[in-house]
Amino acid sequence: MRVLLVDDNAELRDLVTRALVRDGHTVIAVGTVAGARAALAEGAAEVIVLDLGLPDGSGMDLCRSLRASGERVPIMMLTAQGAVARRVEGLESGADDFLAKPFAVAELRARVRVLGRRGPAAAPTTWRHGTVTLDFAARRAMVGGVEVPLTAREWALVEFLSLRGGRVARRGEILDGVWGDDSPQASASLDVLTARVRRKLGAATLRTVRGEGYALGSGE
Repeated sequence: MRVLLVDDNAELRDLVTRALVRDGHTVIAVGTVAGARAALAEGAAEVIVLDLGLPDGSGMDLCRSLRASGERVPIMMLTAQGAVARRVEGLESGADDFLAKPFAVAELRARVRVLGRRGPAAAPTTWRHGTVTLDFAARRAMVGGVEVPLTAREWALVEFLSLRGGRVARRGEILDGVWGDDSPQASASLDVLTARVRRKLGAATLRTVRGEGYALGSGE
C-alpha cells in the first residue's frame, strides 16, 4: 500500500516510515503542505497520515482542501492537541481518523491497515431510498430535494454500510471499519452517530437488526 506521511518532525517521520515499510507499505515522507501537494501530484496515495501543525500551513486546511477537490483517500490526522473539540474539528474537516501524540507506533500501524482496507473508491457513486439520495462523489445528501449536511464521520458510516448492498453489518465490523477501534467509547459513539443519521435522513434510511447490527434501507 502507498502511504503518504506528512509531518515536520524528521525523527518521527523516520520512525513511522521504518515501521510502515516493515509492514510492506511504500512510504512517501514529507514535512510540509507543499511537499504533500507535490507528492499527491506525482502519484495517488492509498492512505494519508497527516500532521496538524506544519511549517507552511495547517494540516486541517489541507484536509479540507483535498476533500473539496473531490479527493477521497482515507486521511488520518496526527497532532499533539488531543482535546475532544479539536478531534471533532478534524473529523468534520474530512479526516477519517485522529491519533493524538504521543502515540504507540503499533496503534498507528493498525489504524493504517484499517484505513487501507476501507479504500477510497469502493462505495457506489449514488444511493437512493425513498426520498433520500446520497451522492458519495460530491458528498451531497438530499432528502425530498433539500440538501442535508452530514459530518465526515456520518459520511464514513453511510459509505461503509452502502458497501454491504443492503446486507447487515455487525457492530464489530462497523467499529473496525469506521473507527478502527472497538472500545466502549467507540461503541457509544456509534449509537450517537446512528441516531444522528436517522434524525437527518429519516428513520427508514438506517435499519437496526437487533442483536446483529445495521444496514442501509428498510429491507423491504
